Amino acid sequence: MHKSAEGASFHQHAHESRLAPSFTFRGAHSGQAKSTGRSTLNLAWWLSVVGLTFFFAGCGQDNPQPNPAAETKPAPTVPEEVQSAADALLGKETTVLLVGDLAKNGNQEFLAANVVPKTPKNNNIPGTIVTRVVVAENHDGKWMELLRCDEYLKNAKGYLPGTPLSGITGWRLAYDQDPDIGLALYFTPMQGSTESHQLPIGVRWNPQTKRYQSLDRSYEHFLNEAPSLQNARSSLR
Repeated sequence: MHKSAEGASFHQHAHESRLAPSFTFRGAHSGQAKSTGRSTLNLAWWLSVVGLTFFFAGCGQDNPQPNPAAETKPAPTVPEEVQSAADALLGKETTVLLVGDLAKNGNQEFLAANVVPKTPKNNNIPGTIVTRVVVAENHDGKWMELLRCDEYLKNAKGYLPGTPLSGITGWRLAYDQDPDIGLALYFTPMQGSTESHQLPIGVRWNPQTKRYQSLDRSYEHFLNEAPSLQNARSSLR
């Protein structure tokens, strides 16, 4: 029985040797040392191939190709009637910047401007450089102008406090759309102002007077319009 078991074990090991990969036992008849050396070289070669495969796969994961469709945001579509109304107020070179319930009063409005193209001289200036700006509101199908910025800042009641006495030919416009209080505009004179430290002039919709008015230096309180430029400046000081 013992010999029979040894014979079975011998045949089993011989069968396993025939099924093993060739690089493990290749050249077994030439001696154990030569077999071990060749097996080590073959094993090292296979390991290097596998290592390179995982290396290049890892490089592909660390540097994914950009997806232009995901990075590029489509430009907002401006309704034709809105663009026509903006062109009627400011001319053909008019850009509609915002459309919607800007004042949060339930009415449709748009913010439009004559935008100055970016150049190497003004490319580093933050905000949008403009020469003229209007905010208009839709009343029963007709677009009515609520706020105008050209050389001065004014609405239907007069000049807004804070507007410079000298005419401004260019403004830096910044704006923010708050989900609760609506649109806030900030106008900074670019040239032509005699003010040495001109701060941005804040303008927002006043739900009490139901019109756009300028804000004080804290940007918290509304200021009443003035019939003349001199009064507009003095009311802010």
